Amino acid sequence: MELGKYSFGLGDRFGLQGKALLQAVIEARALGVEITPVWNKSYREHLIVGSTPAETRKEADEAVQALAWKGPYFVDADHVTAKSVTFFVQYCDFFTIDVAEQIGKPPLPGRLEDFLRRNEKYLGELTISSGARFHITRAELEQIGRRYLAAIDEAEEVYRLIALHRKGAPFVLELSMDETAEPQHPVELFFLLSEVARRGIPLATIAPRFPGKLYKGVDYEGNVEDCARHFALMLETLQLAIGEFALPKTLKLSLHSGSDKFSLYGPIREALLRYDAGLHIKTAGTTWLEELAGLAEVGSDGLTAAKEVYRKAYQRLEELVTPYSAVTRIAPQKLPDPAEVDRWSEQEFLSALRNDPGNARFNADFRQLLHVAYKIPAEMGTRYTALVLKHEDTISANVTKNLLQRHIRPLFVGE
Repeated sequence: MELGKYSFGLGDRFGLQGKALLQAVIEARALGVEITPVWNKSYREHLIVGSTPAETRKEADEAVQALAWKGPYFVDADHVTAKSVTFFVQYCDFFTIDVAEQIGKPPLPGRLEDFLRRNEKYLGELTISSGARFHITRAELEQIGRRYLAAIDEAEEVYRLIALHRKGAPFVLELSMDETAEPQHPVELFFLLSEVARRGIPLATIAPRFPGKLYKGVDYEGNVEDCARHFALMLETLQLAIGEFALPKTLKLSLHSGSDKFSLYGPIREALLRYDAGLHIKTAGTTWLEELAGLAEVGSDGLTAAKEVYRKAYQRLEELVTPYSAVTRIAPQKLPDPAEVDRWSEQEFLSALRNDPGNARFNADFRQLLHVAYKIPAEMGTRYTALVLKHEDTISANVTKNLLQRHIRPLFVGE
């Protein structure tokens, strides 16, 4: 299935913002940007919220129908493994295969020797289009095989399971390696794609781990120039691998935890234009944060509920953060005391929550905790959803503005 040059993963924890999210994609067209919307939700999110892939499909279909969207759209089974993929196959047509847990595991007998034999012709200098050269030794090639072959085995197994259960129905594949301790090097990407091509895994996107810190819901932490240079090298390496291994010309990089990476958007846009490259980006948790911001903004019952979510999240910090430990960094001493938050006005709550670098009251630790605290409103059940629906106009406007003005515009249009 054709994914389109630019595509956005639209995370929506509670399935209430489908139309607001799609509205941002529609308004992007007026700015000259064609984006394929992809509603994504992981097995972990479904378990925490108590939702199903059928509900995510229903949300996407109803939004498309209500807004008369005529372009392609997808529903993503996000971060699936061999253990969880069958949960999604009936309702999803986009599958993000997560191999992070398999990276570094010993390869099966004979796999490494075959890998070395097939790729030994690349030993020596590997040159990409900018003139950058990488010297590849046999020891380095062996290290790459030892690190990634088990991960590619997992990807192939999951792909075969999807194909079996889809029974000929088309789908899109993404390979995810972003939730790892170390970033992937361009040379590693090259040989990963060599193996992907050999196994016949039809990837549309690949999501590596980039250098620096891409924490949930906050700006990039690290050297922006280094990350921009790395991103450009990965684009060049991807293009080289496409030609070398006869991969689809539409294969593109994917940026996970892409929410609020404001300092990276400009350099990424420049690289995409320079190489005429596509991009898939996921901005999962910010939709739920815009729901919370909307509740705080209306005051009264909405602000009370927002404060309740924070108070309970503060009390359950370790429980909520543990599943996201690889993609969050929260300093407990920087979190405001719930008793203090209870005294905040609407604007004080919003100032602490909204990722506005120019606002001295913005608290990145506060925002990250609330980002992973969606389990709290899930436990509130209909009391939370009723409040969101009651204040739908304010909340949906926030959701659309966040996606369009803070993410799509700087990434694909410029300031």
